[in-house]
Amino acid sequence: MLHVRVIKMRDKAIVPKYATEHAAGVDLHAVLEAPLTLVPGERTLIPTGLALEIPWGYEGQVRPRSGLALKQGVALVNSPGTIDADYRGEIGIIVINHGQAPVTFAPGDRIAQLVIAPVTRVAFEEVDKLSATRRAAGGFGHTGTGTA
Repeated sequence: MLHVRVIKMRDKAIVPKYATEHAAGVDLHAVLEAPLTLVPGERTLIPTGLALEIPWGYEGQVRPRSGLALKQGVALVNSPGTIDADYRGEIGIIVINHGQAPVTFAPGDRIAQLVIAPVTRVAFEEVDKLSATRRAAGGFGHTGTGTA
């Protein structure tokens, strides 16, 4: 088992834990002094009160919670967000209200999920030409949307 060290930077911070035996991620909770309401289209940074020491060779991936997305239109602006292994500051979650009604977050609400994942480091090699493929430079939607 991989060990991630955690510091509670605020008294009301909640140390993450897995909700089920096979959960891939842990919930991150809002540390707020009072409820916070976002009107449609508004975004903000919500503190978690936590700082992590993620082992070298891993990253923290901050992802949206599907229930908030479906029921209230809440998304993360930079999804997935990355917490690098050398970052030691407080984790903040950038949320946005894409819904049609105001959304209120209460202190302690689950606002995102965190997955710890391995990172592959690469060496970039500058070349004059890339190998040919059938797709080549075909971009967004180039394979069409219909069925065969």
